[in-house]
Amino acid sequence: MPVAALIREEVTIPENVNVELNGNNITVKSGGKQLEKTLNYNGIEFSTEGDVLVIQCSFPNKKQTAMVGTYKAHALNMIKGVTEGFDYKLAIKYAHFPMKVSVKSDVVVIDNFLGEKHPRTARVMPGVTVKVSGEQVVVSGVNKEFVGQTAANIEQATKVSGRDTRVFQDGIYIVEKAGKVL
Repeated sequence: MPVAALIREEVTIPENVNVELNGNNITVKSGGKQLEKTLNYNGIEFSTEGDVLVIQCSFPNKKQTAMVGTYKAHALNMIKGVTEGFDYKLAIKYAHFPMKVSVKSDVVVIDNFLGEKHPRTARVMPGVTVKVSGEQVVVSGVNKEFVGQTAANIEQATKVSGRDTRVFQDGIYIVEKAGKVL
């Protein structure tokens, strides 16, 4: 199999989005929203050509080829984040003990989960908003990684151990990620 002399991926930058490169730092801005990320991997270079962000590597090995694709995905997620944002929806399910979910500054507090006396907590990442309305929790923000991590923290806070999960299905579960129903 011949070795590629150059791997090159291009990301089209929309009109209302500004992408700035400073070494390995990429800053994406749009409508007052801003995301900054340091993407540093040996041999991979970033440049802009008009309204296109170019990610390339000369004489790449296997890992560098994979990282070029990963960095393209990061750039696309950053652009989507500042233009549209990301929303994760979680469902609150209980059959045995009614739980109360509330947000206090940067912590989600889950009271009366499985009848426990002490509340369970889940950390909210910076720049992420959590809204609780009835039996639904909506996690939203511009950084996909932080939104996903916050949703995972909430889901993990209600993980059941030591009980039969076929009987005790109480918890908070991710049911929709950015428009995709699970």
